[in-house]
Parts: sequence; C-alpha cells; structure tokens
Amino acid sequence: MDTIYDAKLLIVDDNADLLALLCEQLRGAGYGHIRTTQSCAAARACFAAEQPELMILDINLPDGDGFSLFRALRAKADVPALFLSARDADADRLFGLGLGADDYLTKPFLMQELLLRVQHILQRAYRAELSRTKPAPLQLGERCVDLNDAIVTLPEGKTLALTATELALLRKLAENRGHIVTYDALCAAVWGADYYGYENSLGVHIRHLREKLEAEPGAPQFLRTVRGIGYKLTKGEEA
Repeated sequence: MDTIYDAKLLIVDDNADLLALLCEQLRGAGYGHIRTTQSCAAARACFAAEQPELMILDINLPDGDGFSLFRALRAKADVPALFLSARDADADRLFGLGLGADDYLTKPFLMQELLLRVQHILQRAYRAELSRTKPAPLQLGERCVDLNDAIVTLPEGKTLALTATELALLRKLAENRGHIVTYDALCAAVWGADYYGYENSLGVHIRHLREKLEAEPGAPQFLRTVRGIGYKLTKGEEA
C-alpha cells in the first residue's frame, strides 16, 4: 500500500447498525477497502479470501468470542488488531493485549478516537512498507506536500497537517494532475461508491484544502474549480 488509507480493513461485529456507522466513518476518513462480517465463521472465510492489513474485532460474537477468533486468525498471519468491547473490565483489556492485540477500545467510544487509533496502528505496523513505497513530494509553488505523512511545508518552514479527507482528495487530484477530476470521481475516491449525501461536503473540504495549499486561497493558483464539472490540480503555469 502507498499510504495507510490503502489498507484492507476487516471489521467483525454482530451489531449491524454499528458496522454501518463504522464503515461510514472510516470511508469518510479516506479508507476505501473495508469488509465487514457479523460472526466468527464469516470472519474466517473473509480472512481466507483476502488477508486484511488490520482487524477490528468485537469480543462478544454469536458463534464464539473475539479472543478465540483473534488467536485463530493470527495463527495464519501476523495481522494487527484492535478489540472493541462493551466489557470494560481491566482483566479483559489486559487479556486481549496479552494475546498480542495492538489496542483495545471500550464501547461506547468516540468515533474520532477510533479513527486515531486505527491510524496509529497502521502507521506503526507498516512503517517500513510505507517508507519503501513513499510517493514523491508534491511541489506546489513554494509549498511542498508530503503525501505519505500528510504534511504541507510552507516556505518559512512551518508545517500544516492535512486531514484524512483532505489527503484523499489531494491524492486523487495529484494522480490526475493537469486534468479535470469530476465531482463524482472525487466523492467516490473519498467516501466510496455509496457517497450520496456527501456531495455538499466536498466544497467545504476543497476550501479547507486550498487554505493549506495556496498562498492566496481566494485566487487559487493550483487547485482550480472547473465550473459545473469538478476540480483540477494545475502545474501552476496555466492561466
């Protein structure tokens, strides 16, 4: 994977509403490869069909428990895992971590906390791989963007952090630099095929992105609007 947002995620939880919410939030954060299951049996089949780069496992499942499932899957491959549980006993948390899990989060939890923990696990677990596949810096005039670490370096040396959504948008635009990327293509790149409802958010994220990329966000030199169609990341010399 080129960045953590290319990682394949497997989420196992018997609560369909929570699964839908997790998928929505993770896709909104830029993760595009998410598979979900609601049982241990389905999780094992999913794991065998396509090995994930991160597992998010509930502990209480209808046909077993997340601890046993984790041991069975980790016997096949050393995949990092985050446990979710409604049980907040220290003994459960320590037991899960003692099995080799990377983190443990007690329900109910703040979604932003889960997103941060997922980000940190992936960065820590795949640091070497990410460094090998690190994309070249994106130069926008006097500003330089590190697409791997999601950092914009200003001429005076100050740095600005990109959000996951801003990074996903910029990656899509950079891949097609010099060409128009439609509104639909950008929404799909960030929020997946089921992006309906997010279209109105796109302009807000583009405005915030311009504030970090452009010396004059109100008169953008690089991130241009193509009215009625989409946006284009120019090379700077276009009028």
